[in-house]
This record gives sequence, C-alpha cells and structure tokens, in this order.
Amino acid sequence: MSVTSQSKRKNIPKSDRTVQPAKLARKVAAVAKDVNLFGTDGIRGHVGQHLTPQLALQVGFCAGLELGQHSSPHQPFILGQDSRNSSDMLAMALSAGLTAAGLDVWYVGLCPTPTVAYLTHHTEAVGGVMVSASHNPPADNGIKFFQDNGTKLPPSIQGQIEQRLRAYRQQQPSVAWGHHFYRPELTQSYTDAIQVPLQSQVDFRGLKVVLDLAWGAATRLAPAVFEAMGAEVICLHDQPNGDRINVNCGSTHLEPLRAAVDLHHADVGFAFDGDADRVLAIDCQGRTVDGDYILYLWGKALQQQKQLPNNLIVATVMSNLGFELAWQQQGGTLIRAAVGDQNVHAEMLNHGSMLGGEQSGHILCPHYGVSGDGLLTALHLATIICQNKTRLSCLVDDSFQTYPQILKNVRVEDRDRRRNWQKCALLQTLIDQANDAMGDQGRILVRASGTEPLIRVMVEACEMEMATQWTNRLVEAVETHLA
Repeated sequence: MSVTSQSKRKNIPKSDRTVQPAKLARKVAAVAKDVNLFGTDGIRGHVGQHLTPQLALQVGFCAGLELGQHSSPHQPFILGQDSRNSSDMLAMALSAGLTAAGLDVWYVGLCPTPTVAYLTHHTEAVGGVMVSASHNPPADNGIKFFQDNGTKLPPSIQGQIEQRLRAYRQQQPSVAWGHHFYRPELTQSYTDAIQVPLQSQVDFRGLKVVLDLAWGAATRLAPAVFEAMGAEVICLHDQPNGDRINVNCGSTHLEPLRAAVDLHHADVGFAFDGDADRVLAIDCQGRTVDGDYILYLWGKALQQQKQLPNNLIVATVMSNLGFELAWQQQGGTLIRAAVGDQNVHAEMLNHGSMLGGEQSGHILCPHYGVSGDGLLTALHLATIICQNKTRLSCLVDDSFQTYPQILKNVRVEDRDRRRNWQKCALLQTLIDQANDAMGDQGRILVRASGTEPLIRVMVEACEMEMATQWTNRLVEAVETHLA
C-alpha cells in the first residue's frame, strides 16, 4: 500500500531553498559533549528540564538531516503524538526542525505509536517520529524515531544524530524549507491494516470487552475498531486528557479495569498505556494476563497454524520461569533478550523469530505488524478467544502457573550512581548471596531503567516467602547505598 500526498506545492529547486541565517544557528543551541540523549526507548525526560522545545527543534533538524540525507526534495516525514499537554509544543518544534532540514512533515496528530511506525513503513516517508513518554506520568514526554522500514532507530543511527547535535558548537547549520501538512486521514489506512485481515476469519459478536484507554493515544481508534469487529464495547478513560494520561489507569494501574470487567460481567478487559504500543488483559476472574501469557497463547495459535518457525519465541530477562518451562513442554524454545522491545526485535532478527515481546505487554509479530502494537495484540487475543469458543479465563487455566515474582522500583536521581550501580560492592555481594541461596529455584534481576530515574529490583522464586525476603534485602541495599 502506498499513501501519497494530496497537497499541492510549489516546485522550488533545492538550491534556492538553502540559507544560513545566524538567528537559527543560535537557536540550535549546542548539546553538551558527553550527553547520550537516547535511552532504551528514544529520548525521554521531564518536560522543561531534560526535554525542552529547543532540544526538540535541534533533534528534529539533525534527525531530518541524518535520515533524509539521500532523500528527494520534499520527501515526507511522519509525525504523531499522544495527548500530553506538552505534546503539541514538542511536535511543532520537531516539525520546525524537520522542515528546516528540507523535509515535508505529514502530521497525523493524536494516534498510537504503532500508527506512526506503520505509516512510515507503508508510505514513501524517509522516517517517522512519535511524541510520547509511553507509560510515564503526564509531566514527562519523549521522542521516538522510526526508520523508513517502520522499525526504531538502531544505536548506530542514534549515535550519528547525537554527533550532528554536538557539531553545532563549531558550525552554523544550513537550512532548507520543507512544508507541514496536517494528515489525520492517514490513520484510516493503519486501522484497515490491523482490522481487515481478521474480519474474514472471525466475528466478535457476543464478546463483551472493556477497554481502558488511559486518557491517551488510542481513545479515538480502539473503540471504533472493536465495534467494527462486532464486539460490545465498554470504555474507561476514553477522552484525550493531558493532565490525566496514565494517572491511576491504563496498563500500569489495572484496578479500574478489573472492577469494570466484574461490574459489567465482561468476557475480557484490555488496558493500554498512553501511546498504546503495549496492552495487558484482565480475564473474567479478575486475573492479570500479562505479556508472558499473551506470548504463550499467541505462540500456541501460530504453532497450530505452522506459522512459528522452530517454535521459537523471544522474550526478555523479565519473563517468568513458569512461562519458559511451559513453552518448553509445548516443544518450543524461549530465547531471552535484554529489556526493551528494541532488544527483543534485534534477537528476533538474529534468530528468525516471528513472535516476541515483553512481560509488560509489548508484543511483536512480524506476520501482522512492524512494531509493538497494543491494539493489534488485543485484536489477536480476542480472535483467539472467539476462535476457541471459550473465555480467556479458560485459556489461562490451561496454560501455566507463574513463579512468584516481585518487582520493586527504587528512585535514584543521581544519574551516575544509577548507570554505574554494578560498582556498588555491597550490593553485588548481596546479589551473590541471594543467588547461592536460591540456586536454580529462583532468579534475580537488578537493572537501571532506561526510561525513568529508577533502579528496578526483581526477584523470582519457587516460594513467595523466599522472593519477599530477598527483594526486601536488595531494595534496602539500593536505598542505603545508591538512592
């Protein structure tokens, strides 16, 4: 499919559109030499402190130069955003930078992150960018870039963009004029792409679904798609609201969804995060169906359809041991990647896997999409329910039992301490002691978050008492020596 611009514009030779005004050069302020802007999921931070419109302008300009260096004049760049109060500001700053790099911006407006990935892949765009901080609180925001194939930028290209930013200490940038077009109609091609292939296979009539839309990016699309498939839909937090996005709702706060599924006697509930690239489910018994269960159930379905090469699933170090053992009993293989859908995607490419994801609900299935997509995943899980003519709770009962797993976050504001937590000898000693005590009956994972100022401590054990004991001791050590 190819989506083309319907807008008319003057055909201005590129040589006539290039200037070097000193004012813009001063606006494109220098970025500190040793700053690494990109984390595990783009650029993210507190708006006004770590993330400013000036920085968004710089990043847009430099990303436009890097990704558009072999492009034709006026080749488009896809731009979308979530509902945060700061998203308009940052999106317009990015657009200014991208158009100054000579690119045309196709601004989609409010949409899920996977919409930007899809449109970037299926149009002549040289790249795409989403303004969102995903599941983070309203005061944060982020910038996520995509290559022309719809995948997130690899570290090598991120490094080239950062290098261009640092170069502005020594030189004035050349500027070209692109154009900004508002293209909200492009979202229809995305919803068609995730919905139409399923309509010939399944009908959701008789399925009662609750959707928690987290006041975010999926508020306009998700209900319409489920209703078009025939489902009875009940919505929570279904208006765009920049003050309330992710606040006590969505995939990080499942209590409202759990209560609504019970109240309405629904078959299933789906909770999205602010940019809808992840989803978690609640069954009719109130149980959380996380990414591990979704991977297991979708993996079995693909296995039966002979669409899962080598019965291989890629998960992360956070995935539960119970899931891994159950999948092995299904004759499958589970490969673990580092946390982050980018790392999962890299391992999937390395091993030829057609299914992978994270416990948090980022699921990737190249059969149907180019990126982690909460809405796509929810549709396929609903399809599995309908095709099996049963409830999600029955599918969960027949899958696996999780090992008790405790995850606690400790806020560590000092960036150097957070990034170099492994140098804390006392913490490392305690981790060794815990591993020796649990043996092959448990796992420990301590890591610095790539998106928030947190150290995450995860302990998994065959018994809850053991998991609780070691979690508390490790958290206390982090608080004492790092926080």
